[in-house]
Amino acid sequence: MKKRHPIVCFILGIMMSQSALSQSISAVPFLLISPGARAAGMGEAFVAIADDATATYWNPAGLAFQSQKQVSLMHANWLQTLAPDLFYDYASYVQPLEGLGTLGIAVTYLNLGEQLITGEDSPDILGQFNSNEFSVAASFGGQLSTNSAIGISLKFIKSNLANFGTAAEQGDGRASAFAFDLGYMHHNLFFNNLSLGMNLSNMGPKVTYIDAAQADPLPTNLRLGFAYKLINEEFSKLRVAVEFNKMLVKRNNDTSTDVWYKALFSSWTDEDLNQELKQIHSNIGIEYWYGDLVGLRAGYHYDEIGQVKYPTFGAGIKYAVYQFDFGYVAAEDGHPLDGTTRFSLLIGF
Repeated sequence: MKKRHPIVCFILGIMMSQSALSQSISAVPFLLISPGARAAGMGEAFVAIADDATATYWNPAGLAFQSQKQVSLMHANWLQTLAPDLFYDYASYVQPLEGLGTLGIAVTYLNLGEQLITGEDSPDILGQFNSNEFSVAASFGGQLSTNSAIGISLKFIKSNLANFGTAAEQGDGRASAFAFDLGYMHHNLFFNNLSLGMNLSNMGPKVTYIDAAQADPLPTNLRLGFAYKLINEEFSKLRVAVEFNKMLVKRNNDTSTDVWYKALFSSWTDEDLNQELKQIHSNIGIEYWYGDLVGLRAGYHYDEIGQVKYPTFGAGIKYAVYQFDFGYVAAEDGHPLDGTTRFSLLIGF
């Protein structure tokens, strides 16, 4: 018998056990981990802003309004209260194409640590393996008009939870999938300085670890938000943003799940209206820049169903072509995200 790391046991138990299938929401939930310390400091209310290289995640339509090459890099130790060897990395590059739009490339990597294999009744180590998940995305954003744009991202996803199964299993803890995102952005909506952003992400076929009958859906998610520049002067800029998120995954009573294109609609009608509204996560954020030098941020994340409510804080500093950002989650004591810090670097050239 092989013994798995507690984190992998949890993930495999959700994704690979038919009896626990009804308790899971989706496969590859790492796709919902948001990159960019700047957005993190604003409570992750960024879909209507998406004005840097992290737009490959937040809203590919935001790429259309970017006029310079950029590189974004981020590293974060993840869920350290659960395991000390988990970490998350993100890297993206955007390249404007004159007269066409802007192209973006992004790589996301989640390390789940080293796992040990032991005997069922013996502590002897029989082997070890490393668990990880990653995705590679290509994005493009193009303007429809002076103030509006659309964008698309295409993703390849690989999940390596374990390199073995059991004699009764057809597969193992490895799977791959493809997905795509669609984004829309509109600046100066109704009046100057108000922006609308929308991103429908992670649409695609289900992820299969064992067999097709046990496949889980991708974490299809809808983001809709607004951002408004309260102050937009040369040496002082203040912006506030609000965002709403809803998972568009429909799980039936028999533990089966709807295909993604059906779940886009059925996930809104499987419960009464009051319950559906409670499933919408709310984020609010604010960002202030003094000159083009120092930025201060704060935000709040509210999830009523999951009882996940916490403030966030952040700061940024620009020097020449470099921007250093820091984001901090101040969740309640004992929450896995409490004390989570993100550091990111943005380089423009």
